[in-house]
Amino acid sequence: MPQVDPHDTADIALHGITVRYGKAREPVTAVENVSLTAAPGEFVVLVGPSGCGKTTLLRIAAGFVTAAEGTATVRGGAPVPGRATGVVFQQPRLFPWRTAGGNIGFALARHGVPRERRAERTEELLARVGLAGMAGRRTWELSGGQQQRVAIARALAGEPRVLLMDEPFAALDALTRERLQEEVRTLAVTSGTTVLFVTHSAEEAVLLGSRVLVMAANPGRIVAELEVGLERGEETDVAALRGTPAFSRLRGELAAVMREAALTPSG
Repeated sequence: MPQVDPHDTADIALHGITVRYGKAREPVTAVENVSLTAAPGEFVVLVGPSGCGKTTLLRIAAGFVTAAEGTATVRGGAPVPGRATGVVFQQPRLFPWRTAGGNIGFALARHGVPRERRAERTEELLARVGLAGMAGRRTWELSGGQQQRVAIARALAGEPRVLLMDEPFAALDALTRERLQEEVRTLAVTSGTTVLFVTHSAEEAVLLGSRVLVMAANPGRIVAELEVGLERGEETDVAALRGTPAFSRLRGELAAVMREAALTPSG
């Protein structure tokens, strides 16, 4: 039987990616010869020290950054901002002059949803992230966690098959972060969405990811991969999962690999 190239079947496929910044005569190589894939429905997490290129790779998948070398495809085509992906940043980046519903309605309009359908669809999306009935709330009336929920709902407005998340919970308090982690993982399980997620946290990576890629810096490159393999479903109790021996073992293993990667000499 002929071998199937995983890049041909992946929702996200980065191959031989190198990114350089700065002047042409003295460029800084931010990422060098990185390849990764995310299969349909897979939740892939990127971890590593600051400056190792995690966000750069996510921005390439989003179509915000062009690589100096290598190829990038999302669902079989070149990445185009907003076309096949939803993106959630560390900060919500909502329009402050719009309501929660107005922020989502703007995204729905961009994706061609008819005006008469937008109010109903907005309520559906807000309910999906636990904010039912809050379409009329101004952004400044919302807590940080609620704002990030609106940002997630906005990213889902175009019904993307691929969701890119750049440390979306880093600025939140511990309780809100845990709640949103559970909601995002449930969304991924129930919708079959492919997720590429950036974090610094070993615990968050093991909790959410089906596979974790560990990066080192100077230049950014993938130095290790961990298959998580924890059973999860719609009814999974995330709090209970955190207390299992398997979770503790994987978290410790990943933390050790991340410490080693942070000390890895430049390639």
